[in-house]
Amino acid sequence: MIRAYPPRQCKATHVTIGIIGAPIRRISRPRIPDSNLNDDQLLRYSRHILLDELGIEGQEKILRGHALVVGAGGLGCPAALYLASAGVGTLTLADADEVDATNLQRQILHTEARVGMAKVDSAAQALAALNSTVRVIPRRERLEGAALEECVAAADVVLDCSDNFATRYAVNLACLRNKTPLVSGAAVRFGGQVSVFDFRRADSPCYHCLFPDGAPVAEERCAVTGVFAPLTGIVGSLQAAEALKLLAGVGEPLTGRLLLVDSLTQTFRTVAFSRDPDCPVCGAVKSTTPLPGHNSCSHHNCSTGKKHRT
Repeated sequence: MIRAYPPRQCKATHVTIGIIGAPIRRISRPRIPDSNLNDDQLLRYSRHILLDELGIEGQEKILRGHALVVGAGGLGCPAALYLASAGVGTLTLADADEVDATNLQRQILHTEARVGMAKVDSAAQALAALNSTVRVIPRRERLEGAALEECVAAADVVLDCSDNFATRYAVNLACLRNKTPLVSGAAVRFGGQVSVFDFRRADSPCYHCLFPDGAPVAEERCAVTGVFAPLTGIVGSLQAAEALKLLAGVGEPLTGRLLLVDSLTQTFRTVAFSRDPDCPVCGAVKSTTPLPGHNSCSHHNCSTGKKHRT
């Protein structure tokens, strides 16, 4: 069997061959470095493996990873699709709702035939059809209390794809307690946002630092205000990208930075924010290292309110 291994990762050894009456020449034969990936995985994930920053080591980390996706709606659907296609080993999906006809405008895991089905079961069917090697754990419930703590503790990264502040605050606190990286996203009307709270870092702010409980930020929900369908795909895909970077340990995550998306003008801007020393949630630990960013941002001014194991 020929191993389907990308050529960029292969180190060549040379073999000398010749034909009677013809000049002797040398050809290269690829030597495959040690890997736990089988032939099917080497082929399936070859476009990831070709990336120097990711390679086999990064893909293996993704395959061992466990992601918790809170919400199987507009953001959770595209996020889960890309996590599954990338080969994340275990995906836990949590959502208490059933598929409704109004969801089909943007929630791309669901279909007309599955209207009335639990969203997590509908999503599990779609993800299994995409990548049968991914273990999908559907949780048909609104995670809270001990159940939330249990799911967060079991995960290497959490994606908050919910649509309300109560859930975001609860997920933030659970991730902080368990030192589990959190990728937060939101989308309403034509505006979206993404940020990362990496609680493995002592200097990471938390979601409460950015949007304090009781701050003058209106909670807008797409069921009331509407949402541009492709925007949810953009934001959910960005969340998946940040989660995969965290699992693989590559790149610079959006820790301490808020990425704002305006799909009406198709513009992106990044604003920096830091830990609030008076934050009642994470303020007990003081920041020691400045976080990367491009512009300063007060959490009152942002336009859209809203463990990794090796």
